[in-house]
Amino acid sequence: MGGVASMEGGQCDELAASMEPFDQVPAFEDGDVKLFESRAITKYIAYNHEGKGTPLVYKEGKEMADLAIWMEVEAHQFDQVAYKLAWELVFKSTFGLQTDNAVVEENEAKSVKILDVYEAHLSKFKYLAGDSFTLADLHHLPTMHYVLGTKEKKLFDERPHVSAWSKDILARPSWGKSLALQKQT
Repeated sequence: MGGVASMEGGQCDELAASMEPFDQVPAFEDGDVKLFESRAITKYIAYNHEGKGTPLVYKEGKEMADLAIWMEVEAHQFDQVAYKLAWELVFKSTFGLQTDNAVVEENEAKSVKILDVYEAHLSKFKYLAGDSFTLADLHHLPTMHYVLGTKEKKLFDERPHVSAWSKDILARPSWGKSLALQKQT
């Protein structure tokens, strides 16, 4: 299997530049397959290398449909709101920018609605797409990690099923390895 392109000195390396039309990482190569965009990369790996590691996808039936729904919810509901919170509460200070409290309040209200839907769903299932960890759960990890390091953690803690789910997926050894690798770069 190929690899993921990396950033060097603030510029995309040659692999990323040749594969990613927006000049960003990640970019991924596996033989003659060249991909960009993290969700596309994880889907490809999960479907085409399923025998290596934890199965993260369902290929047919209701389980596949449930997985597709929750992957869309993550991308178009959760991530849209959680990223805005992470930007305001975590990343802006890194760049010496002021937090926009109106944006925080607006997205906190949106988070409440989203997490209420998650709470109802997770009261019936251990994970979003059923009783197995899948890409739907995995895709939540990066943004959730940042949000849970802020005052907005209370929104997760106030919902017992959401809280249990988030603690479970954040405690996965593979996520710990990802965080360790991130600290090395």
